[in-house]
Amino acid sequence: MPKKQMPNNPTLSPKSLQIVEKILSKNDQKAKQMREIYARDNLYVINLMSSPGSGKTTLLEQFADIKSVGEDRFSFAVIEGDLQTNRDATRLESKGIAAHQILTGAACHLEASMIETAYNALKSRDALSVEYLFIENVGNLVCPASYDLGADLNIVLLSSTEGDDKVLKYPSMFLCADAVVISKSDVCEVFGFTIAKVQEDLAKLKPNVPLFCTSSKDRASIENLARFIVDCKKAGYHSSHCFS
Repeated sequence: MPKKQMPNNPTLSPKSLQIVEKILSKNDQKAKQMREIYARDNLYVINLMSSPGSGKTTLLEQFADIKSVGEDRFSFAVIEGDLQTNRDATRLESKGIAAHQILTGAACHLEASMIETAYNALKSRDALSVEYLFIENVGNLVCPASYDLGADLNIVLLSSTEGDDKVLKYPSMFLCADAVVISKSDVCEVFGFTIAKVQEDLAKLKPNVPLFCTSSKDRASIENLARFIVDCKKAGYHSSHCFS
């Protein structure tokens, strides 16, 4: 595995950089272990990342209504990450989805060790007899880009309400993406969000990354994304991104 690039931050002392490197290295080791566990349990794992309020939980609620894609079962459990409250997990549980809430306190991201604990909790509930496991990361376009969770697929959401300039402003996040989703696409015009601008910036940063537009009011758009995830699993796709 390539050596991680340490943060280019002139305010960090050499000792601080060593501490950061140690933390990330420890996380990488745990992520590798989790990757092996997912494979052993025949689970395909998707890491959802985005800003707060971009629609990650809403997307999962929409997915809950899709029982199958073609002849393939589309059953899943969810690990939720938030600083406080279990509101998102409660929303998903009300849709019949097994969910485990991680409360990070002040931490702006999930780490592989947190996922291990949540995974074991779901397993103890016999909640992992499913095809997929979604990890809804803490809403943040910076920190989650540094922490590998061992996922097979990393999907980044960008909502039309955030503006169409985020790809090049937050390159580390979008470099993580195995797919990018423009959520709330039904109100792009209202917020002056130009899809072509996002396509142009992605072409500069990460050419050929799949781009989807979804709306909770357009079931076909949700089904299209679900089909992509199923196809990735069937093709044996595993993200090759090296988190740094």
